[in-house]
Amino acid sequence: MRQVLIYPGEDGYWVAECPSLPGCLSQGRTREEALVNVKEAIQVYLEDLETEGRPIPQEKFEAFLVAV
Repeated sequence: MRQVLIYPGEDGYWVAECPSLPGCLSQGRTREEALVNVKEAIQVYLEDLETEGRPIPQEKFEAFLVAV
């Protein structure tokens, strides 16, 4: 399980990124498409780490909403 942030990008697409895996992000025309795409990106990212014999980072990201 990985936490994912999703937000509207400047080009009208939705951006989805996985903060616990640096540089792991994707996008889509809709939120749903972005989530499907980032799931695939996470799988490929983790497979690459395993292939290279590198450690898989633990999920340690926490998100909070702060009222201002």
